This record gives sequence, structure tokens and C-alpha cells, in this order.
Amino acid sequence: MPAIAAPAFVRRGSLSLRRLPDLLFLTVVVGGVLRLVDLNSALCWQLVPLLTLLAVGYVGGLALWDRLGRWGRPVWLGVLLALWCGVSWGMPASLATAYAWLALPLAILALRMFTGRTAVAVVGVVTALLVLVVARTAGTLHPELLVPPAAALWATVALYRTQQRLLGELRRTRAELARNQREAGRLAERARIARDLHDTLAQELAGSRMLLQAADRDWDRRPDRARTQVRTVVDALGTNLAETRTIISDLTPPALEHDDLATALRTLCARHTATPSRVAFRTEGEPGDLTPDRAAALLRVAQGLLANACEHARARHVWVTLDHRDDATVTVEVRDDGVGFDTAATARPGDRGLGLTAGRERLGALGGSLTVRSAPGRGTLARACLPVDALALAGMAGSR
Repeated sequence: MPAIAAPAFVRRGSLSLRRLPDLLFLTVVVGGVLRLVDLNSALCWQLVPLLTLLAVGYVGGLALWDRLGRWGRPVWLGVLLALWCGVSWGMPASLATAYAWLALPLAILALRMFTGRTAVAVVGVVTALLVLVVARTAGTLHPELLVPPAAALWATVALYRTQQRLLGELRRTRAELARNQREAGRLAERARIARDLHDTLAQELAGSRMLLQAADRDWDRRPDRARTQVRTVVDALGTNLAETRTIISDLTPPALEHDDLATALRTLCARHTATPSRVAFRTEGEPGDLTPDRAAALLRVAQGLLANACEHARARHVWVTLDHRDDATVTVEVRDDGVGFDTAATARPGDRGLGLTAGRERLGALGGSLTVRSAPGRGTLARACLPVDALALAGMAGSR
């Protein structure tokens, strides 16, 4: 699976929170310039250049943040603090109150530049300057006027540091989730390859081995039959080679490249006619639309079920049915008259257990199912079902 990206709303939210202090700073400065221009007094025109320089310096410093470096940023912050104090001190008391709030974005800048005790010390300097600006505006040092702005400043600083800590935890969590997702994807891919190898190479090689053993027994008494079995193995090995290349390139099974599922199943059954088991194939209903991935899944599962019937069950007869009579699903049924097994018992690793488990996982990933009914001495009936398309899959999911 691919690495997890940050949700868009998380990225937008963190960006807007980070730019909120900048927006506050520029709103106060631009609003002050407009107010001074409207007053049109000599003092006001003396302060407008300082305010313009304050705004330009603030925006320019943000734009050149990386170029300023570790030592340039503190100098830039010091210039901004000096300009802020000069404007606030020269501003008429009736207009200076709004400029006291510039301490908030300036304190946030300090937190972005410094950490630990240095950050606390710089915020303390900003707080002292704020108290002086408020005291000059109010004309008194009364605690009731000075404590609230200072408390608001430190509360804002605490909220900002909490937000940064939470964002850091979010980034670490996202990184951990990405690692877990990559690991899950790797394990899922390994399981998929294991299923493909089991349903193709392992089963076919086991069948080829059985045919070669039969050919060895028949070589002297029935040479024609032995040669037929050897030719069947040669043809099967050619198919196995194509299957191996398909697994490597993760393409559609070769049997489905030019044929539909019914033809591919018929060909699969025909390859088993040289085995001791007699395999019969038939279709029910009119073939419907089936996506390539679903057709491939059914073919792989049928391959494993048929190999189980011929190799493990030692069946004399095997009946394979492709059923299209249900418009919403397609079913492949494999029935045999072999020795059967106890479905409640745990299958041995490498025997039926892996094939049936792999089949269930393969079909389950596409919204399908694999059911098996069997009993010792009474044969086995396996039924693989898949919804025809994504719409049918959605319907099945909604009805559960």
C-alpha cells in the first residue's frame, strides 16, 4: 500500500492557524494607517512611514525567513519590536490601544524562533513592552488595567504551544500509520503471491508429478497411455511457465487473455482428463458481464479446488459447474465423489487448509465467499460465489 498523505482539511487547518497571527498583525497595522490618513494631521503623517515600514518589514521577514537564518531572525524581531514601541509611544493615546495587540503576533514569532528558556525570556520581554504600552495609553500603572493584557498574551502563547505540540504528535502518528500501512501492504502482497503460487504452480506441479508417476507405472505395460500422460505433463508445464510469468508481471491469467471464464474452465478441466479422475464441466444460465479481476479470482479458486479433488480426495469423478442463473452473482461449483474430510477438523498446513483459506481470502477481498461441505467417505462439494460487478458488491455490503 502507498504512504498515507495528510488529509486536505488537516493541512488547510494547520496552515490557517499558523497564518492567523500574521493576519492579525497586518489587519491592525493597515487599519491604523487608514485611520491616520483619515485624521490627516502632521503627527499622523509622521507615523505613517513607521507603520508602513513595520508592515513591510514584517511581510519581508516572513518571505525571507529561510534566508535570514539563525542569527538574522532575532535581529529582525528586535527591529520589529523597536518599530512597534516607537509607533505605540508616538501614537495619540486615543489610537494606541489597538496597537497593544501587536504583542500577540510578535510573541508567536518569538516562539517560532526560539525554544525552551530563551523563548520564555523573549516572551517576557514582549510582555514587559506590552505593559509599558498599556500603561502609557491608560496613563496609570493600576494592576486591573495591566494584568488582563499580560494574561491574554500568555494564554495565547500557551494555546499556540499546545497547538504546535498536537501538530507534532499528528505528524508522528501519520508517519507511524504510513509505516504500518506499508508493512500491511507488504504482508498482503506476500499473501497474494502465496495464494497465486499455491493455486497455480503448487497444484499443477503436484498434478504433473502424479501423472509422471502413473506414466512410470504404465511405461512397460501400456506405453501409449504413458506417452499420453507425459505429453499432458509437457503441455501443463508450458501452461505453468505462462502462469509464472503472469504472477511476476501481475497480469490477467493467460487462460483469460483471449477466452472467457467458461472457456478457461473448460480448458482447465480438459487438462485433467489424463488423470485417474474423470472431470466433467458444464455451464448453467447465460454468461453475463464479469470483470477480469473477478473472472481471474474464480479461475484461480477453481484451479485449487479441482487439484484438491484430483490429488487429495482421490476422486473417481469430479463435476465442475459454472452457474450464471443468478443475475447478481456467478458461482463455480466443484463436486467430487472422493474420500471427503471433516470440515470441523483443522486441516494440515500445506494440504487442503492453505488452498481453502487462500480461496476464501481471494474471494472475500472481492465481496465473495467460498463454502465447503464434506464428510469422511461422502465426497466434497465446494461452491465459490462472487458478485458480478461493483454495483452488486455494494448491494451485498449494504444488505449485511
